[in-house]
Amino acid sequence: MSEIPKGSGLVTPPQAVAPPLAAPAASLRVLLGHSVALMKPVTWFAPAWAFLCGAIASGALGWGVEPIGRLAIGVLMAGPILTGLSQVVNDYCDRDVDAINEPQRLIPSGQVSLRHVYLLTVVLTWLGTSIALMLGGKVALFVGLGLICALAYSLKPLRAKRNGWVGNALVAISYEGLAWMAGHVAFAPLTGQSLAVALLYSLGAHGIMTVNDFKSITGDTLMGIRSIPVQYGKAVAARLVVATMALAQLAVIGLLIWWGHPLAAGVVALLLLAQTVPYVRFVRDPEHNEVFFNATAIMLFVWGMLAAAVGLAS
Repeated sequence: MSEIPKGSGLVTPPQAVAPPLAAPAASLRVLLGHSVALMKPVTWFAPAWAFLCGAIASGALGWGVEPIGRLAIGVLMAGPILTGLSQVVNDYCDRDVDAINEPQRLIPSGQVSLRHVYLLTVVLTWLGTSIALMLGGKVALFVGLGLICALAYSLKPLRAKRNGWVGNALVAISYEGLAWMAGHVAFAPLTGQSLAVALLYSLGAHGIMTVNDFKSITGDTLMGIRSIPVQYGKAVAARLVVATMALAQLAVIGLLIWWGHPLAAGVVALLLLAQTVPYVRFVRDPEHNEVFFNATAIMLFVWGMLAAAVGLAS
């Protein structure tokens, strides 16, 4: 039997080690990181940019603290909040398909629970509608129409994404047209000229939406999703992308000239001319030129939006 050392009392049990204080903070970081990943930041730019262009086209956007603050909160609403919301809803509706095609994604892999998705959806919906109402009833109207389009795109039984023409149209009008109109009415009543340009750029954005479908032709075919490339093949779909984008911009150029904005029309025309190189490369090989096309043709397209907006404001 072992002896207790002389002079000692009862043996003191080892002290329990307290859990590190950083653990809750780390969990919160993971939670926020997963939330942002679900919201897909890469998709935020287009609606935020369209809101900015609409605000400029209104001719009422000044440099004061109040209008700039109003613009900033509108861009936040259109980009991260509402576009993020649409991405969360889309991933939720695609969870069964993703479990087959991309099981590593956050929802099918179990990294994000459905409870997390529900809470994030509620928070983003509340934030988006609250900001829209703060910016005015007309802004809220366009936001409401955008939310309806997002639900129709993803949710059964409509699930418009199953058809490339309908699904891409809903996304294009939401990301470009409705966001532009919301930006305009946040500062001034919507004009016929601004409405026409917003709709034309929505038409052009339909082509842009098709670019994203080339990378998923195999999966879309297996799942019965009739994207433009699935319906017509790569070559025809690539030509439709280029034709849609070019025709929309040509119409904008013509209207700007008709309305007496030749300088803005000239800038849009030069930007369209610069798109001919990526257009040709994309038509020749759409799958291997998608990244180049996004970085060149689409970027020039959105700069044309800004030029048109400035022309309308002048």
